[in-house]
Amino acid sequence: MKQGIIIKGIGGFYYVKSDEDVYECRARGKFKNINVTPLVGDYVDISVLDDLKKIGVVEEVHPRKTELLRPSVSNVDQAIIVFSIKDPMPNMMLLDKMLVLAENSGLEIVICFNKGDLDSAYDYEAVSHDYRKAGYTTLKTCAITGEGVAALSSILKSRISVFSGPSGVGKSSLLNAIEAGFTLKTGAVSEKIKRGKHTTRHSELMELKQGGWVVDTPGFTSLSMLEIDPDELWELFPDIRERAEDCRFDNCLHLDEPGCAVKEAVFSKELSPQRYESYVYLYKEIVDQRRKFRKW
Repeated sequence: MKQGIIIKGIGGFYYVKSDEDVYECRARGKFKNINVTPLVGDYVDISVLDDLKKIGVVEEVHPRKTELLRPSVSNVDQAIIVFSIKDPMPNMMLLDKMLVLAENSGLEIVICFNKGDLDSAYDYEAVSHDYRKAGYTTLKTCAITGEGVAALSSILKSRISVFSGPSGVGKSSLLNAIEAGFTLKTGAVSEKIKRGKHTTRHSELMELKQGGWVVDTPGFTSLSMLEIDPDELWELFPDIRERAEDCRFDNCLHLDEPGCAVKEAVFSKELSPQRYESYVYLYKEIVDQRRKFRKW
């Protein structure tokens, strides 16, 4: 029996890295009976059927530290959320939504504002300010000039990191800059719609020479928030959570309640109005999604 990690799964085959070898494996039928589907990132035990051809069978899946639904990856330590400074312009509402989903999954978070070579008007300082104030680590990066690449590479060392973000913001280019051997396909941004073309078709773990793994994932156009309780959404905003302790009511939702310290902080600009607007928008979105889901 060998131990390894699933680095890719396609069409019912799981590719397991064990020491320096990669084995093509099927999963035992027992996993269907216990309703377990092996995921990229799973640490597994395999039995080897043919050591020469590197063919095996997944026998056991070790307990997972974390599990993401989209992308379907397990045991991730941190999310690297990538948005471009320009081309396309950053959608802050989408960024806040992705932050909420990462917070809900219990991941550490780093926000990369990429394409720093286009930052001629110091936009990075403006777009990153609210997030640094909220306690997030932010980086200004550029795959072309190398700006911030060493700092990002250091953050990735010895960890499993998932790269997420809209299409066209340069995720694959950043990964190629960090590890030249990846040679990931990159896509241009459509001039007509200013959105990137999807270049990543499936989730795959890629090993860093310095230690650690990264996952390049398909670009997102829509993300479901159904798994989040709307009444607990505020807890996934660190900057709101910090001020909620001073609200008059313990069950304050920070919407229309009197004595709300969060709304007072927004009014005084101690809390970002844009972040608060995202909270209110996402709260209503979750409520609407749940209402529509119940009708089905």
